[in-house]
Amino acid sequence: MVSTVQNTDVKQKDADRAVVVALTSRAAFEADDGDEVYDVGVAFTLLQALKTVNKCLLEENPAESLLFDIILITTDSQQQQQSARIISSSRHYGLEVSRFCFSSEEDFIESLLNNNVQLFLTLDRNEVLQASQRGVLSALLHQQTASSPSEQLRVLFSGDAVVRSNTSPAAQRFSAQLGEMRQRFGVFDSPLSIVLMTSHGGRDSCSGALQMLRSGGVSVDEAYCLAGAPRGPILSLLRPHFLLSDVEE
Repeated sequence: MVSTVQNTDVKQKDADRAVVVALTSRAAFEADDGDEVYDVGVAFTLLQALKTVNKCLLEENPAESLLFDIILITTDSQQQQQSARIISSSRHYGLEVSRFCFSSEEDFIESLLNNNVQLFLTLDRNEVLQASQRGVLSALLHQQTASSPSEQLRVLFSGDAVVRSNTSPAAQRFSAQLGEMRQRFGVFDSPLSIVLMTSHGGRDSCSGALQMLRSGGVSVDEAYCLAGAPRGPILSLLRPHFLLSDVEE
């Protein structure tokens, strides 16, 4: 059973042009037994950054239709019992959430498909696997996401995944839309930053990943070729909101 509530406080996006991003409410808010608004979760800065990109796009062009359309997915039975609290918490923090979907753990994929979700973000690796198997581009959020900036959306591409020929149509579509968004802004002070990180191989691997992204309409702001070096230090420096990679990475 899937229940969807539209947020009347947020202007609904153009269904044909919007980039639909779904997050789990467990990532957005900390679960607790209080009766007021939830405390913010690890994805709070991500939600703020998505809102910032939309705001800047509309400042550039008030008629802009290529915007992020954000959905919160709730499968946690305890949080579902407090659905009104999730909605009021989103409004309290001024989050730009268009719709709230409440479903069982078995039916959350239906929520993603019915809402034409182009990117699904969660703290649960099993949910990433399930969504990916159904053709929905998915990424795993980590606790470090909480330290990412709120004034700039930072998206990290895995060059190792890019150079593989089995890139899914969903990934290609999202990448193209993201690249089109990035083109709306100048080189400096962009609210959207796209970074490429190639963990394995040498300069040729990194160059190949760059060329493949460019052929898909994506220009990166920064590129790093690690050649087998640990990626922890560079991730700490970059503080990306999420990494687009193979499920296994």
